[in-house]
Amino acid sequence: MAVEDTLARVRADLDAGRTELARQRLRGLVGTYPTRLDLRATLAALYRAEGDPAQAGRYDYLADDPDPVEVAAFERAYGDDPIALMRALGWYADEADAPTEAARERLAALRARAEERAGAPLDWRDPRVPPPRQHWAWSVVVFVVFCAALFAVGLVVAGLVELAAKGLEVVSGWF
Repeated sequence: MAVEDTLARVRADLDAGRTELARQRLRGLVGTYPTRLDLRATLAALYRAEGDPAQAGRYDYLADDPDPVEVAAFERAYGDDPIALMRALGWYADEADAPTEAARERLAALRARAEERAGAPLDWRDPRVPPPRQHWAWSVVVFVVFCAALFAVGLVVAGLVELAAKGLEVVSGWF
């Protein structure tokens, strides 16, 4: 289906009050045509009308003059994590493919922040942007497993001591 046909359906959905369906169609278009800033702007306007500044900022992030309040809401919604922001933008093209200089600069700046965070080069064309390293998570898992094992060993030792005490009591009762 052509983009214009889908946009006509979006307008019909909005006129009929089917905002959820219109939003789904627009998100599909943005996913299919990530470099079309007009589609992103249309989706941002829909989220803005619904009172969702974080999502409006997400889809208007690459505009020439995005609303700074909405951009800040978008960044807060993703924990100010540049790698999560990269994923959320859904830009799976080269930065040079951005239709405006402002979008190219914003994409380059975000990628630079994400690469600093990841400690490795990142590419917009690869949707599998690696998650940030979280070595602490493995430390917590190892600590919990160690404590559980230590507790289990303690229970076994306590049970063996109790069993030995009862055995000595029974044996001493025979004499």
